[in-house]
Amino acid sequence: ATLALLAARGQADKVASATFFTAQVDFSQAGDLTLFIDDEQMKLVDQLSSGGFLDGRYMAVTFNLLRGRDLIWNYVVNNYLLGMDYPPFDLLYWNGDTTNLPARWHKDYLTQLYRDNLLVVPGAISVDGTPIDLKTIQTPAYVQAGREDHIAPLESVWKLTENLSGPVRFVLAGSGHIAGVINPPAANKYQYWVADEPQPTLDNFLAVAKETKGSWWPDWRAWIEQGDSRKVPAKGARQPGGGRLRPVEDAPGRYVKQR
Repeated sequence: ATLALLAARGQADKVASATFFTAQVDFSQAGDLTLFIDDEQMKLVDQLSSGGFLDGRYMAVTFNLLRGRDLIWNYVVNNYLLGMDYPPFDLLYWNGDTTNLPARWHKDYLTQLYRDNLLVVPGAISVDGTPIDLKTIQTPAYVQAGREDHIAPLESVWKLTENLSGPVRFVLAGSGHIAGVINPPAANKYQYWVADEPQPTLDNFLAVAKETKGSWWPDWRAWIEQGDSRKVPAKGARQPGGGRLRPVEDAPGRYVKQR
């Protein structure tokens, strides 16, 4: 939306490149989350947001329901029934750090994008009084999708390539919505697929894409450097205690434990 707004105002040169992580703009094939946007579900959302915001814990429940076998019943059986300890899993700790959402923003997102799919309709959405059209975006884009993504399905993420008018590099990463993105090269995990030339359809891409073992991050960095290879030295405290500020305490910090 921001890129389309800048294009409409003649300010597209403010952004040199854009990267999309498991992102959707066309919600016609948005996956299982569309089960939560009918009229009855929206009434429930209104009730839960009566205070002007949606408690992040309700959002977490929604995402857990999408993978109920793994994220709900797995723990009922192993932990509650069998008394086993929870296995350490960094992504689940991250997933448990929920965020409250403004009620108006959340409802507009579900209705205007997920339900009515207005973002890909030219002029249907306005930002600060300016109608936007995604097809006016000429900014070079790097679009990353997750092969096993159940939140932003591969077929849905691909539609970004059909709605952006500039050069697009599409990359399919192994794993899902989060793990496929957070995959540093040092972990030596998963793989990714790219095609040497832009492809007209997802089927064409899957037919010709070449697999590379490991993280897609080096491919991303090489793509960015094609636009501008200059580097800027990092400044400030890059390691705790290495700069002017002293560490307060060991991670995760006392604020994490506060309610």
